[in-house]
Amino acid sequence: MITAEQREQLRGWFADRLPEDVYESVADVVVDREEITVIGRVPAGETAAEFRARTREQRIAVAREAEELYRRKVAWGVEGEGGERTLFTHLAVPVMTRLRQSERQVLDTLVAGGVARSRADALAWCVRLVGRNTDTWLADLRASLEEVGRVRAQGPDSMESDQE
Repeated sequence: MITAEQREQLRGWFADRLPEDVYESVADVVVDREEITVIGRVPAGETAAEFRARTREQRIAVAREAEELYRRKVAWGVEGEGGERTLFTHLAVPVMTRLRQSERQVLDTLVAGGVARSRADALAWCVRLVGRNTDTWLADLRASLEEVGRVRAQGPDSMESDQE
């Protein structure tokens, strides 16, 4: 998990490297262990599809540099009017999990009911549902984790160097 400060540094890194006419502004950068997703505001009057076609070569050049530097894949997206987001070519990463029978039965019920095509789709559906219904709680948890990281950085290791 990265801190808000690190996310802001990444946002600045991408904003500095992208030509001025790509985005009106870089709105957000979302990072996990595998991927960096850069979301920018699309210029007025331009659709996501038009933006994607017009800026493809520019985005590829910046993505190559970022992927080498940060060792993560780069995905792109746009934010239109009203905050609606469209993502381009983002990763779907397999995640290994162990589930007990009662948990597997939940997934199998979703598959049997036509909600999902497979257990993997059912699990992804569950994760999206939890994410949608607990946005505030997850945001609070992420903020708490950032605070833990800040406090940890001020821990005994940093105190030893201050005493030298």
